[in-house]
Amino acid sequence: MKKYLAALLAASLCIFPAQATVTGSPEVDARAALLMEKETGEILYEYNAHDKLEPASVTKVMTLLLAMEAIDGGLLSREDTVQVSSRAASMGGSQVYLKEGEQMSVHDLLKAITVASGNDASVALAEHLAGSESAFVERMNQRARELGMEDTTFLNCTGLPAPGHLTSAHDIALMSRELILNHPSIREYTTIWMDSLRDGAFQLANTNKLIRFYDGATGLKTGSTDAAGFCISATAERDGMELIAVILKSTTGDTRTATAKSMLDFGFANYTVLDAKPAQALPPVEVLLGEQEYVQPVLAQGGRILVEKAQVNAVETSISLCSDVEAPVAAGQKLGEMRVTIGGEVRQTIDIVSAHEVKRLTTFGIFQELLREFFMAG
Repeated sequence: MKKYLAALLAASLCIFPAQATVTGSPEVDARAALLMEKETGEILYEYNAHDKLEPASVTKVMTLLLAMEAIDGGLLSREDTVQVSSRAASMGGSQVYLKEGEQMSVHDLLKAITVASGNDASVALAEHLAGSESAFVERMNQRARELGMEDTTFLNCTGLPAPGHLTSAHDIALMSRELILNHPSIREYTTIWMDSLRDGAFQLANTNKLIRFYDGATGLKTGSTDAAGFCISATAERDGMELIAVILKSTTGDTRTATAKSMLDFGFANYTVLDAKPAQALPPVEVLLGEQEYVQPVLAQGGRILVEKAQVNAVETSISLCSDVEAPVAAGQKLGEMRVTIGGEVRQTIDIVSAHEVKRLTTFGIFQELLREFFMAG
């Protein structure tokens, strides 16, 4: 009884087909680079994106991700106090000079990691979460596998040089996306330009110059060592679209910043994210043998789609919706599909589902319905 009729509802956005006209290309001074859009995860530009390279302190994106997952999952509070171990206090490189036995809140440790790239703060937080840095690193690698980071092996939570501690621009984009997409409150820390710890006694200044000088910058993490060169996962948002620009092994801090700016400029100049919607309200679907005569169809999810700005007028939506459905109908049951096309090419298919449950009539209810129809016909 589930008959489908193709009810084509062309979106009024469609005016004429447009050819892809992405303008320019980013100027990249780096060994590897990748530009990704946050919501869709689509890659806008890549160069040696799967080369396995040292990430330096960009490693800490995963450290921050695990910390934010613990916070948002209720396993950790920003107000929790962490006591610094001798090992955490002994970390070299970038640090906030934690002392053995010193106590610092999770909130301040997150500031120390995101702004000052504190290796000591990273180890202190890792030990607090997992008992030891090695146990925390096991979690890092497990989470990397879950995210599909096939180029990655973590050996520490800091990014300090270690043979075999490698990842790729592609994998850094994946973990960066997971962090900013599902834990947006990380911006509270990654957008800090200058701040302090220890009641103002220790000053912090962000090494990510984009935070101060790039319109819409939201983070995320820089890194540099002699072997890794200058690296960054840079994020920025404009007009509701957030981009992730990953650069590995740039030659200087300034070229790293310039490359990130060029890639972000390229993305914002050429792409946008649209809400793809039906051209008109979805009509109710008749329910056969149901306690209600109709069920309202709705989109199962939002129809956000990344498009080249030159193709905005080529976006179309079409609807395939069943004419009727037999009860019982479960809430969320599929009733049809909405297809989003650009220049005739299908870019996204979104299920149309029932907004609510409709129970099946009982035998007595069916008998009553037959009687009602009989008398109405008479």
